Amino acid sequence: MTKLKAGDNAPSFSAKDEQGNTISLSDYKGKKLVIFFYPKASTPTCTTEACNLRDNYEDLKAKGYEILGVSADSAKRQANFKEKYKFPYPLLADEDKEVLKAFDVWGEKKFMGRTFDGIHRVTFVIDENGIIVKVIDNVKAKIHAEQILELIVDSKNT
Repeated sequence: MTKLKAGDNAPSFSAKDEQGNTISLSDYKGKKLVIFFYPKASTPTCTTEACNLRDNYEDLKAKGYEILGVSADSAKRQANFKEKYKFPYPLLADEDKEVLKAFDVWGEKKFMGRTFDGIHRVTFVIDENGIIVKVIDNVKAKIHAEQILELIVDSKNT
């Protein structure tokens, strides 16, 4: 799992989104950002998570947050995923895994008795200065936006 923690600088990155546009961390300078990493587009849990963020997008935007999804899927697969479910936020197609590795979410996983390398489902909440405010590594797909919104409230109270 990621070694990044609250208080760390978010790793700088540049990668292509589902439309072939280059997106960088620097594009969000002065903005708050939620980056969620998911294993594979159009799989049941990833779809549930991404749709939950879509359904709560306006609440997150009202709190000043932008959203960015990242997986190692191809741009075509990401575009199909975004179009099918009408996601209002970009999806990075990190096929070379540079962003995944920068955020330390690529690594050994175990599933059904098998060990393999893959993407850990982790979300980072980043402030306007590029500092990680929260790391969510126990993502609950059905209520993920609620987890993020609770953390936003919690961070204001501390």
